[in-house]
Amino acid sequence: MGSFAFGAGVALAAVALAYQSKSPTGQWYGRTFTGLKSGIRQLALTYDDGPNDPHTFRLLEVLARHNVRATFFLIGRYVRQRPDIARELAQAGHVIGNHTFSHPNLIFASALQTRMQLQDCERALTEAVGEHSRLFRPPFGGRRPGTLRMARALGLEPVMWRAAGKDWKGKPAEYVERKVHQRVRGGDVILLHDGDHEAFGADRSQTVIASDRLISRYKSEGYEFVTVPEMMRKPVVGSQPAVPR
Repeated sequence: MGSFAFGAGVALAAVALAYQSKSPTGQWYGRTFTGLKSGIRQLALTYDDGPNDPHTFRLLEVLARHNVRATFFLIGRYVRQRPDIARELAQAGHVIGNHTFSHPNLIFASALQTRMQLQDCERALTEAVGEHSRLFRPPFGGRRPGTLRMARALGLEPVMWRAAGKDWKGKPAEYVERKVHQRVRGGDVILLHDGDHEAFGADRSQTVIASDRLISRYKSEGYEFVTVPEMMRKPVVGSQPAVPR
């Protein structure tokens, strides 16, 4: 009986550790920013896996129409491919963060591989837009203690989320909006996607539609949309006034 209980305990611990390595709000492996305490009338829209043509441009139009600034976690290899889109984001006043160079799952990456992924993405971002934020989001949300230590050693601040639209599944805008609404309590970082790590040019039209609806919905309920640095009450590094068109 004792050996069975021990084995069950080890199994449960393994499950818990695995869960924490990808849990958006898990803090066992190191502190990450997921938002403010519930009830605060602020929301931070974040978009992963861009830049992407044409849907990052369509998203820019929606955000400009609502006078909302968001935070974009960009993949370095796509930035190298289309630095013009990254520059459009920066010129419109959105915050740009590091989402690694090629979007590997960092749970399985060595310290050297993690360092290279983060540094190569930083170089791509700097070459495209110059000064930018020091925010970092691990692909798939996957991290180990060493992942976060490496990020901080490079001066990066890990950012996760509390609400997600699960738009990577290719679901309709109504589904994306509903998934976000189920999780929002106020003070939340929201995860959406303007691109896809598997291929450039992915269809994110439903995310664009959902973003338009979510902004309208929560603004009508008295919420303010802010960037992640604004929610963290830190200077918005690299953000500039929107360029008139």
